Amino acid sequence: MNGRRIAFRNARLIDPANGLDVKGGLLVENGRIADIGPRLFNDAEPSDPEVINCQGLVLAPGLIDCRVFTGEPGSEHRESLESASHAAAAGGVTTMIVMPNTDPIIDEPSLVDFILRRAAATAKVRVAPMAALTKRLAGEVMTEIGLLKEAGAVAFTDSDRSVPNARVMRRALAYAATFDALVVGHAEDPELTRDTAVTEGEFATRLGLPAAPALAETMMVERDLRLVEMTGARYHFGQISCAASLDAIAAAKARGLPVTCGVAAHHLVLNELDVGSYYTFRKVRPPLRSEADRSAMVEGVASGAIDVIVSSHEPQGADTKRQPFAAAAFGAVGLETLLPAALTVYHEGHASLPHVLAALTSAPARLLGLPGGTLSKGAPADLVLIDPDEPFAVDAETLRSRARNTAFDGRKFQGRARATFVGGECVFDRARG
Repeated sequence: MNGRRIAFRNARLIDPANGLDVKGGLLVENGRIADIGPRLFNDAEPSDPEVINCQGLVLAPGLIDCRVFTGEPGSEHRESLESASHAAAAGGVTTMIVMPNTDPIIDEPSLVDFILRRAAATAKVRVAPMAALTKRLAGEVMTEIGLLKEAGAVAFTDSDRSVPNARVMRRALAYAATFDALVVGHAEDPELTRDTAVTEGEFATRLGLPAAPALAETMMVERDLRLVEMTGARYHFGQISCAASLDAIAAAKARGLPVTCGVAAHHLVLNELDVGSYYTFRKVRPPLRSEADRSAMVEGVASGAIDVIVSSHEPQGADTKRQPFAAAAFGAVGLETLLPAALTVYHEGHASLPHVLAALTSAPARLLGLPGGTLSKGAPADLVLIDPDEPFAVDAETLRSRARNTAFDGRKFQGRARATFVGGECVFDRARG
């Protein structure tokens, strides 16, 4: 355990979990937050700890990214837990929630244990695995949710696949409800989206690309909301991308259903036109939507109807991306651009900085029952120092991920992480490169 005492001084403390936004300081002892408040702005207790002058920058809880795909086990050449953790640390992410579509698929307790042990040995940040909802992600036989939860799985999902059989989904939700387990769904009708590459519309027609209607997402959202109503299970839509889906979820929340939803950072910034001249690095699932849908996602974050913002980090090699658009793999890396992309909601005046940070910290912690996401006394000292106004341009060649398939290469942003701490230990310092 880290036995050092560290005092962070001259900071703007933002802790959405406690409604805190003040100038002050924070004291870390033994890897946990020992004290916090305005009185520590210049003076820290106990005397003579290691001092970090925050120079008026924002000190916030480390980000929790609820949707991270890695290649370990099975495809470490694309991304390992170690390489993903370097990217996470550079992006201010202190906890990664990793998806189960690896090789082998994380559908057994021993594989959950493997991920936890491997991450503890190699990763710079905390890692928590989701486990498969159905065996082999095949959508036919549900997994042993109770045993997987006992092994350390924080939620259950079939990753980037929907469960097409409503009977199987109903049984899985009812079973999960007995363990108060969170089910994370992917909302896309598999038949309507089969062999498609973009969202349906005039632009897709001009490009001559196979397209699926946005309705393919909303149909699955509405089906699963009805199943939640039947079973009472806690349900989270991992990422949504269109206004109709958000309207359905907001209505379900108003009826008291235990549902939440997330949005990928790229769906807050980009729309279908950004595919441009068949730019495969912006081929994502669900696809980039219309400008009206993008605006609805931003408003959803601002209103609180959307609970969390995720990176949907999905590394792909050049061999799978540098292909004709329809044949290229889906996915974009996003751990390092999650915070800058999310901050566009703040810089464009749609929401306050604490509100945006809540969707990256306290909301995912609450959703998954994690101890982080707060600056409360006794909480893990997982922290990020943010310069919310620093201008920069994304350079794919400097990313820490093993993959370079960012949707934002050359994009200019404002605001990013300056330093990241996990359990009080500095795991990234931009000043040191």
